[in-house]
Amino acid sequence: MTAFEFQIRPAIFEDAAGIAAAHVASIRSLGPAAYAPEVVADWGAPRSGRRYLRAMANGERFFVAVDGQGRVLGFAGHRVEAREHRIAVYVRGDASRRGVGSALLAAAEAVARQGGAAGIRVDASLVAVPFYAANGFRALAPAVHTLRSGRPMACVKMEKSFVAAAQLP
Repeated sequence: MTAFEFQIRPAIFEDAAGIAAAHVASIRSLGPAAYAPEVVADWGAPRSGRRYLRAMANGERFFVAVDGQGRVLGFAGHRVEAREHRIAVYVRGDASRRGVGSALLAAAEAVARQGGAAGIRVDASLVAVPFYAANGFRALAPAVHTLRSGRPMACVKMEKSFVAAAQLP
């Protein structure tokens, strides 16, 4: 068995279409494990790279995992929203459970730490809750994310604290 090889690097504008493709592939391949077909269809609707270009232009930092042929296997995004450091990680189903998501998360987490974050938050899909929990996040509360179609999608608000327990009041 050969090792699964990939590289993590900061995303550039030319990665936007690959990020969009990986985002949709992740949702369509992994989403059915926790969501009804109509939710997966709305959540995984085709998208272009324009939304990621806009996010990059507005300060969101993206990291991509690429294989030897340059195909985007997944991505992580980090942004500051309402003074909270927020992240998201998506990995294609055929690259999941191979360390790609954890490596992407580590890259986004490093940016948050460099930015002085005391922790990071995520609105985790039901499929991603075990991934985030395995990477040190704790569930805060169930929530509902409204998709662009207007359809509600269950999720879980989660956070990871960077403050050591001894530093807490």
